[in-house]
Amino acid sequence: MSESLSEARREELMSLAEALGVKFSRLELLNQALTHTSFANESKRKIDHNERLEFLGDAVLELASSTYLYRHFSRLPEGELTKIRASIVRSETLARLARDLKLGEHLLLGRGEEMGGGRDRQTNLEDAFEAVDQGWEAAQDYVLRQLAREFAEASRIGEIMTDYKTTFQEVVHRNPDKVITYEEAGESGPAHAKVFTSRVLVNGVPYGEGSGRSKKAAEQQAARMALAKWKS
Repeated sequence: MSESLSEARREELMSLAEALGVKFSRLELLNQALTHTSFANESKRKIDHNERLEFLGDAVLELASSTYLYRHFSRLPEGELTKIRASIVRSETLARLARDLKLGEHLLLGRGEEMGGGRDRQTNLEDAFEAVDQGWEAAQDYVLRQLAREFAEASRIGEIMTDYKTTFQEVVHRNPDKVITYEEAGESGPAHAKVFTSRVLVNGVPYGEGSGRSKKAAEQQAARMALAKWKS
């Protein structure tokens, strides 16, 4: 049974929905998403809390992020996609996003949970973030917008993880007379944060140069530059 909303609560939720950028057909669902079990347990009548919505939202969050990564990192194997998804969709990130959205201010909590700091408790914030759900398309848009910064970082990581060396080798070795070699071109920075530079050559002719925090990363970037030059 859904909790009957007061006019003040309805206005509060309408303002929150606007801030979230999500249009709710029923504000009662948003209210339920923000209702902690402690509040429901202390209520004199049976009301719905957010655990079931959190269960659904968790699945939506995983599917939305998986879909994004699958479409944007076509070269990465399943194992690497799983690692990136795990680095994005984690409790700390979701709780931080919930804080940024001020979801904690709108939670309905029992007295004990309120007094125990439940409004800023990581698990409560994470659950609230996951529970805020309104159909697949709206939920997917909500997830992608809120995690935009994390996906941008994933794009940078995924780009590094792309195996440019293998791709360049496949392209060049279509001609069996071509030989690829890599050589160190220098290093810089302090011992704890060195930056390595590598150069890739085809039959002794330089085709690309790249830098990275490791020799392997530098070679990957060199191969990336060489691919662009080879195709042009």
